[in-house]
Amino acid sequence: MPHYNKLVRDRIPEIIERDGKRLSTRILDEDEYVSYLNEKLKEELAEYLKCEETKDQIEELADMLEVILALAEVKGVTAQELEAVRRQKADKRGAFNERILLEWVED
Repeated sequence: MPHYNKLVRDRIPEIIERDGKRLSTRILDEDEYVSYLNEKLKEELAEYLKCEETKDQIEELADMLEVILALAEVKGVTAQELEAVRRQKADKRGAFNERILLEWVED
């Protein structure tokens, strides 16, 4: 019997049970939740970096976004507030649209 001890999407237990399998789950406290979300973000990034197909990369980006939104929510920030912060930073410092690589700066 495999042991996973990993954060899963909300409907995964339902899907597993529908397949006729037994499982064990528990609800994480907030500190554990944040810790597992951080691990999940690392996991999703690693999966993204391994992908070669654009379709697969997009799925992994969506997974990372889901984790990022959950982390923001834990911090008391909505998706709209997070987007507003992103826009403010982009307005002030720019985004990454121009593909600029800073190679060096001389003092």
